[in-house]
Amino acid sequence: MPIAVDIDVMLARRKMSVGELADRVGITPANLAVLKNGRAKAVRFATLAALCEVLECQPGDLLRWEGEDAAAG
Repeated sequence: MPIAVDIDVMLARRKMSVGELADRVGITPANLAVLKNGRAKAVRFATLAALCEVLECQPGDLLRWEGEDAAAG
């Protein structure tokens, strides 16, 4: 998929665990792991907004477009 998810980068910068982030955002750790590992097919704007609020970042800090060629290589 050409969209890369960098939640793990922001977690490391904030010294926060997946479990803590899930609790503070209000989603299950399993659903957060699906998103974090790039296996999600969609993300609600409300969830994205909550992630940005908790991590004190912008959506572009969590998601980036790599393009088809970069994703294949």
